[in-house]
Amino acid sequence: MVVRTSIGGRRVRVQLSNAFGTTPLKVGAAHIALHDKESAIVAGSDHPITFSGNASFTIPAGAEIVSDPVDIEVPKLGDVVISVYVPGEATTPTTHSTGLHTTFISKTGDFTGAPSIPDAAKSQAWYFISGVEVPASAHTRVIVAFGDSITDGATSTPDTDSSWPSQLARRLMANKATEDVAIINEGISGNRVLSDGAGISALARFDRDVLAQPEVKWVTIMEGINDIGFSILQPGTEPVTADQIIAGHKQMIERAHMHGIKVIGVTLTPFMGAAYYSDKGESVREAVNEWIRTGKAYDAVIDFDAVVRDPQNPKQIRPNFNIRDHLHPNDAGYKAMADAVDLALFKK
Repeated sequence: MVVRTSIGGRRVRVQLSNAFGTTPLKVGAAHIALHDKESAIVAGSDHPITFSGNASFTIPAGAEIVSDPVDIEVPKLGDVVISVYVPGEATTPTTHSTGLHTTFISKTGDFTGAPSIPDAAKSQAWYFISGVEVPASAHTRVIVAFGDSITDGATSTPDTDSSWPSQLARRLMANKATEDVAIINEGISGNRVLSDGAGISALARFDRDVLAQPEVKWVTIMEGINDIGFSILQPGTEPVTADQIIAGHKQMIERAHMHGIKVIGVTLTPFMGAAYYSDKGESVREAVNEWIRTGKAYDAVIDFDAVVRDPQNPKQIRPNFNIRDHLHPNDAGYKAMADAVDLALFKK
């Protein structure tokens, strides 16, 4: 599995998760290396990963574990390869379906230390990985990009790191004032503020995905469009209101502020033409955006709605940014979003 870093460093720690497993997960071995191409690793870069000194280990159902530090030189904006050998069955494995990097799955056997995986099956998902940490200098600061599929980068081109958080990472690394600012993408496609669906709700996962991350100084929140769309479509479901979404946002703001984290509100982008669009839903989106811009609850605002909306019809995404579904941007749209972020927000 290929994972992109933002800042670089000389050591890493890997987090593996069995958070959604219903039985203990036996891991026979795990390795980390630098990525070359396809399933190949850079020669001489392979390192075994241990957890509490053990090369093989079991993760209890519902738990996550953190590895011992591994001495490996990781470049900024570099790709590392994490290989996991599961000798038995993994019931309901914890996965991220929108990894947006090609994952290579071997035939039966332990290939964790192999230079490449022959005849590999391929996937776009990550399995068991919940984080890669690069211990860095005391000056390093972290942004968590918290959201749904638009933050996840669901419709960006795989293996190109074209989601808006990935493209923002390039800008941060290229700027002297922000080159020590790391960014963590905690987008989950289909996620909602108020209810479970694709992953547990934003309110339920906020502690794990934001507050528990090390050295977080800022969190961007872009959540709510799925609450609006799905609640309109589902028969027998009471349509969500702007006040309900706003109340959810206020809860996340308060919880972040309790931990000294600055919170940046991100406006919801247009969705006219999407499968779950409705005029009533559009009025809710506009009300939520008005509150994000003017409610003064957020420490700062990033107005992605203004960036991607069609000047001729502000209810829909620009035609040149619309990839296919009138909801998600293409790579150019994600780049425009990343380019619109004021880096001064993240200076010391």
